[in-house]
Amino acid sequence: MRELLIATHNRGKLVEIEKLLAGVAVKLLTVDDVGFDADFRVDEVGETFEGNALIKAFICGKKSGKLSLGEDSGLEIDALGGKPGVQTKRYAEGTPDNGHAKIFAELANVPDEERGAQFRSVIALYDPGTDVVRICEGIARGKITHEAHGTNGFGQDPIFLYDDTGKTGGVMTTEEKNAVSHRAKSLVKIKELLKKFI
Repeated sequence: MRELLIATHNRGKLVEIEKLLAGVAVKLLTVDDVGFDADFRVDEVGETFEGNALIKAFICGKKSGKLSLGEDSGLEIDALGGKPGVQTKRYAEGTPDNGHAKIFAELANVPDEERGAQFRSVIALYDPGTDVVRICEGIARGKITHEAHGTNGFGQDPIFLYDDTGKTGGVMTTEEKNAVSHRAKSLVKIKELLKKFI
């Protein structure tokens, strides 16, 4: 069985990936499983989600010699010109609510019909053995709520109301979210690539 290194320390993201790649003949590993230093981090210095996904996949693939998956994703809010975008994780770093209050404040005078947003996920799959990289993208449309709903998921899940379900990611079960999320959509494409090329 081929090993696939997931370039993340984020356990929530890993759980989603494990569920969505079920049925593919790969053994998932994290950076903690392959002997990297406990403080190993890949600096997300890319200016786009694709750039960061590529950086993660290349660095982890070259360092480990294993097939590696790098993913970057974030929230793009229409009324904020696509912000926070690649800065989603760092938008209000250190705040207990993942920046929800900051986003609500910035959208305070924005009516419901103009609170459109999307989650975007870009995945890079890098094979150091062949030096081939493949990229897939997934987008989920929705809108920003006026207050957080639910405690499931992570990050911006409680403030993003999916068009497909009428629920926030914070109230949906993992299974519900995996049916509509941006990461699910990009991973479905990766899953097909893995089946074809492994």
